[in-house]
Amino acid sequence: MTINNDTICAVATATGGAIGIVRVSGPDAIRITDSIFRSASGRTLNESSAGSVFFGQIIDADGQIVDEVLVSLFRAPHSYTGQDSTEISCHGSRYILEQVCRLLIEAGCRQAGPGEFTQRAFLAGKLDLSQAEAVADLIASGNRATHRIAMSQLKGHFSSELSILREQLLQLTSLLELELDFADHEELEFADRTELLSLARRADDRITELARSFKTGQALKEGIPVAIVGKTNVGKSTLLNRLLKDDRAIVSDIHGTTRDTIEDTIQIKGVTFRFIDTAGIRQTADAIEQIGISRTYAAIDKALIVIWITDAQPTAEDIKTITPHLEGKKLILAFNKCDLQSYNGFDASALQLPQDSFKTIEISAKFNKNIPELENLIYSMADIPEINADTVIVTQARHYEALNNAHANLTRVIDGLTSTLPGDLISEDLRLVLQDLADITGGAITPGETLQNIFSHFCIGK
Repeated sequence: MTINNDTICAVATATGGAIGIVRVSGPDAIRITDSIFRSASGRTLNESSAGSVFFGQIIDADGQIVDEVLVSLFRAPHSYTGQDSTEISCHGSRYILEQVCRLLIEAGCRQAGPGEFTQRAFLAGKLDLSQAEAVADLIASGNRATHRIAMSQLKGHFSSELSILREQLLQLTSLLELELDFADHEELEFADRTELLSLARRADDRITELARSFKTGQALKEGIPVAIVGKTNVGKSTLLNRLLKDDRAIVSDIHGTTRDTIEDTIQIKGVTFRFIDTAGIRQTADAIEQIGISRTYAAIDKALIVIWITDAQPTAEDIKTITPHLEGKKLILAFNKCDLQSYNGFDASALQLPQDSFKTIEISAKFNKNIPELENLIYSMADIPEINADTVIVTQARHYEALNNAHANLTRVIDGLTSTLPGDLISEDLRLVLQDLADITGGAITPGETLQNIFSHFCIGK
C-alpha cells in the first residue's frame, strides 16, 4: 500500500476550546497554506526554513480576515507524516475552523479521512503498526495506567520485545535450514535438538506471557469490573454512592428497590474501576425482581472482584448461595454497619475459598468508616502490575489474536523438535510464527483492508 499523494487537511482538535488546530499534509501543503495565509513579516512559507512558526492572518477569497493565527512549518521527512506539513493554530470557534478548512479545500486540499495522518506516518516508516495503534490508545487514555501503557507502546517498547523474539526465532530458523543445506555432510556438527528446543521454549514462554497480559490490558482500558452483591437492604447502593461520592443509586428501606444493575466508574491510584451495584439476592415471587437477581449473577460472572456486603454474620445458606459463583474471582467480604455492631468471631474457613483469593473488612457505608481502607483493598486485590515507562501490556485484540496464533504455531515447532520431525517441516511452522509476529508491527505485507479497518477507528485529524 503506497502513500496517497493528495494533500489533506482536517481539524485536529475538539471544537469549543480556546484554541483549534488545522493540520495540512502532502506535497502541496506549504503552497496551499501560503495561498490563504498572509504573514505579518511579509515572508511566504515556501521561502522559509522548516521548524519556523509564523504569525499572520487567514484571508478569504474576498480579502476578508477570517482569523489571526500561528502557522507552524514542517518539511519532509521531518514531520509527523513524513511529508511537507503545516499546522494552523487559530481560535477554537467551530465557524472559524470550518472556514479555514473550506478555504484549504477550495485551494486544492482534500478532507482527511479518519486516522489518515497517522496512516501516512506508518506508510512513511515513521511508526510501525503497533505504534500507530498506540496513538489511538493515547488519545483514548482516561487514567494514568492506560496513558503509561500507550506511551510505552508509542515509544516502541512492545515493538522491541517482538524484535527480540523474531531475532531468536530467526536464529532457530537459520540453524534448522543450515542443517537442511548440509545434511549430506556427516562430518559437520550442528546445534543439537536440545539446544533448539530450549530456544523455542524460551520464545514461547515470552509470547504466552505477552498474550496473558491482554486480560489486564483490557481491564485497565475498560475499567476493572467490581460487582457489589448481597441481600436486600444491606447497604449495597449506599456503598456505591459512597465510593462514587455521588447519589447515583436510590437508597431506600424498602426491600428490592434495586431491580437492575447500576454501573459507574471511579479512579483509585490512577486506575479506573467499574463498579456494578446489583439487585439484592433473596427468594422472591416478583418476576421483575427475579430478572434483576439473574443479572446480579451475570455481573458476578463478568467481575474481576466481588464485594459481598452483609450486615450480619453470613449463614451457611448465604455461603451456599454466593460461593459457587466466585470461582476465579477475588472476594472482599465487607461487614457493613460496623457502627452498630462488631463482627468478631467470623470463621472465614467456612467460605471454603483459597486463602489468597478473599479478604474481610468492617465498614460503615453510611458514616464513611473504613471506606478509604476498602478502596486500598480493592486496588490491592486487582493485582495491578507495576506500570512504568517500559511496561509492555497488550491492549489490542488484534495483537492478542496474533500472539495466540504465534503460540499455536510455536507449539507445533516444539512438538516437532521433541518428536524428531524433519527440519523442513519444522521450518515451515517457524515461518508462520515469524509471520504472526510481523503482522503485529506491519513488518510483513499487510493487506490494505486490514490497514483500512485499523485506521478507520481513529478520529479525523489524527
